[in-house]
Amino acid sequence: MKSRFLVGAFAVLAFTACKENKDDKAENEIKEVSVDKKGETYAELSIKEGGSWNMETREYLQGSFKNVDFLEVPEAHTDHSWYIRYEGPGWENKQVAYRLYLDWRNALDIFGKRVDTLVLPYVGQDGFDSYHENAPWGQDILKAGKSMGIGGYGRFTGDTIAHFNTVEKTTAKVDNSDEASSVTINYTGWKTGEVITDLKSEISIFPEDRFLKISLTPGSAIDGLATGIVKFDDIARIEQTSENGKWAYIATYGKQTLAGVDDQLGMALFYNTEQATVTEGPHDHLVVFKPSLEPQTYYIIAAWDQEKDGITSEESFKLDLKLKLQKLDAEGVLE
Repeated sequence: MKSRFLVGAFAVLAFTACKENKDDKAENEIKEVSVDKKGETYAELSIKEGGSWNMETREYLQGSFKNVDFLEVPEAHTDHSWYIRYEGPGWENKQVAYRLYLDWRNALDIFGKRVDTLVLPYVGQDGFDSYHENAPWGQDILKAGKSMGIGGYGRFTGDTIAHFNTVEKTTAKVDNSDEASSVTINYTGWKTGEVITDLKSEISIFPEDRFLKISLTPGSAIDGLATGIVKFDDIARIEQTSENGKWAYIATYGKQTLAGVDDQLGMALFYNTEQATVTEGPHDHLVVFKPSLEPQTYYIIAAWDQEKDGITSEESFKLDLKLKLQKLDAEGVLE
C-alpha cells in the first residue's frame, strides 16, 4: 500500500523531478495521490514550489510547501536554504518524531511530542523554524551542533567526522505502508578525503515504540563509516552488551534538551557487535562500522520525559533498553 494518510486537510502530492542543467531548471510532474487518514506511522518530505533560487545566497525565496514522494536535491540546496520544510524528511508515530537534515550536515534530530497524535504535517508551516518554539504538540528538542545528532551518519577519519560536503547527487524517496513508514536516501559520488563512494540509507519507523531502524549500504568497503550520539558536557556514556554478545548499545540520559533546563532525555543506539566498534569523536559518542559491502543495520531510540505516558526516569529508560537487548538477543530485530 502506498501513502495512506495526512492529518487534517493537507493533501499529499507526488513529485518527480529531473535536472535539465546545472542551473537547477527542472521539469516537474505533479499528481494528487489518494490518502487514508488512519495510518499509525508517517514519513514525509515537503519542498517549496512557486518561488525561485537566489544562487548567490543559495536561498529559495517565496513559494509554498508541497509534499513529494521523490526528490533529487538541487545543487543549490544547503543548510538554511528555506527550501525543504524543517530541512529534510521526517518520520513519526504516536510517540515520537524524528527528522534528518538533508544537506551537508546529515544529522538526525528529535521532535519531542506531548501528544499521541500525528503532527508532522503541521510542523514548520507557521514560520519556517517555528518548531524550535514551545508548542502544545511539542518542539524540536535536540541541539545537534557539529555532531551527527542521534543516529546520523558520516565517515570517521581518525580525528573528526567527515559529513556530506561533497556529493555528486542526492535523492530521497518516501514510502508509507500499513507496516511502516520509510525514507530511502541515495548518495552518489560521496567524497571524503581521497575516498569516493556511493551510499544508500533506508530509515524506517514502526507503529509501536520509539525507535528508528537505519540500514546503511555502502557502494564500496570503505573504512570509517560511522554513526553516533551527540556528546554533552557532564552527560556520561552508558554501555551494555547483550547476553550472547552479538548486540550492544551506547546511550546517554539527563538534561540534554532545548526545551527546558530540567527536561530529561534518553538517547540510545543499538548496534551489531560483529559489524562495529565504539569510540569517541570530538562531538559524538561513535559507533564505527568495519569495512564491508553488506548493509550495516542499527536502531536509535529517544525517550523524552514530557512524552504522553512516556519514560520519566533513568531507571525506567535503562529497563526499556534491557528489554530491547533481550529481544535483539532472541530475534535479531526490534520490529
